[in-house]
Amino acid sequence: MPEPTEEKLSYRLITGPDTKEFCERISTALSEGYVLHGSPAATFNGTDVIVAQAIILPAAIASADAAVASAVDALDEEFDGEGHA
Repeated sequence: MPEPTEEKLSYRLITGPDTKEFCERISTALSEGYVLHGSPAATFNGTDVIVAQAIILPAAIASADAAVASAVDALDEEFDGEGHA
């Protein structure tokens, strides 16, 4: 688990055998403010079911959305509204 002074990663992919411990890792991340991103993935390695779940911080979504909005605004200004369907 990260130290309190460490900055949290915006995106994490948690993987491992489909066990109670894996579910506890996801639950801990959710309690730290992460949200699930996409569907979980599962595969079988011949012995165990291995699962993966992407998680992200909501601030990462807001930051990405703001960056896209700024880029769209810049394009609108560059083209002055011309050429839109």
